[in-house]
Amino acid sequence: MRLHLKGETEHFSREVRVVSTNGMVRWIMVRGLALRDETGHAFRMAGSITDMTERKRTEEQLFQAQKMESVGQLAGGMAHDFNNILGVILGNLDLVRETLADDHPMAAALDTATRAAERGSALTRRLLSFSREQILEPVQLDVGEVVTGMTELLERTLGESIEFTVMRDPGTWCCLIDRVQLENAVLNLAINARDAMPTGGRLTVETANLRLVDDYVARRVNVAPGDYVMLAVTDNGQGMDPGLMDRVFEPFFTTKDVGAGSGLGLSMVRGFVTQSGGRIALQSAPGGGTTVRLYLPRYEGPAVSEDQASEQDFSADAADDEVVLVVEDNEDLRKLVTRLLVSLGYRVLEAESARSALDLLRTDKTVDLLLSDIVMAWPL
Repeated sequence: MRLHLKGETEHFSREVRVVSTNGMVRWIMVRGLALRDETGHAFRMAGSITDMTERKRTEEQLFQAQKMESVGQLAGGMAHDFNNILGVILGNLDLVRETLADDHPMAAALDTATRAAERGSALTRRLLSFSREQILEPVQLDVGEVVTGMTELLERTLGESIEFTVMRDPGTWCCLIDRVQLENAVLNLAINARDAMPTGGRLTVETANLRLVDDYVARRVNVAPGDYVMLAVTDNGQGMDPGLMDRVFEPFFTTKDVGAGSGLGLSMVRGFVTQSGGRIALQSAPGGGTTVRLYLPRYEGPAVSEDQASEQDFSADAADDEVVLVVEDNEDLRKLVTRLLVSLGYRVLEAESARSALDLLRTDKTVDLLLSDIVMAWPL
């Protein structure tokens, strides 16, 4: 037992979790000091109480962001390597298939293998989307117009038991964004909403302009102030409790039955929105439905049409003895690309690293086109 001298001061500091009668959780920091007599009893106390709830939430958001960033880097690296493997498989399957007649005994087996590899390739694209490493083709789009154009597809996807409504602000600003990925994001959110309403319900897709000011931004992580187009998908389905909401953006996390979903839908949407310079927010409650809001940055630059984004096509008509330098550190993939280019009439130079490619470019060899891997280690 510790003895306390008369007038001795004892400092204390403690975090306390408080749950109110309505279920609201708050974190309180209690700091103070106590003066004790010679028997150890406190005869005077002074201190303060600080509400730490917002700080706790911010710390949790930062922790989640750092965790998802680490998982994203891991997923992106794995998807990149796996994509190279699938590229070799698909390329060689196509080469073999071209040599076989449709009635060849092995033609059906090759087609089955190709379809399986293509499904694997689609999965790697989702992983790259989650990790924000996918290749986007951003164009100037009216988000409300894109959603309106998807009405028929969404109605067929949702079924007759769900009442579907589009609320479009006619003055919606334009965004610089990938049309295909935006459509995939809306479709993913609609499918999730449908699955949360097994007996039917209401689904609303809304677009509106929104200006995020400093006060709003100060309460959130990784949100820059400015003009945004908000795309909100709202259902009146089962909703989610806070524990489930904390995990819905994790890759491969799903509440669906085995085989009913990959668990990459929401993580893919989040990756696409973040890569496009926006953010995603989730609001839900058990029995109270769910709202997912996408905040997409307003674009006020020069017009970028879809024709301009895809105007650079690689055509065999230009293969008039031109030289292509292929830079790829995966030998199997490099050999496959070389074989395909040679079959199109190109002359090909190969380089297994960025350094060897630079050495080739410094020689007197003529190179008409450089075809390079996007992610490649720099050799020491």
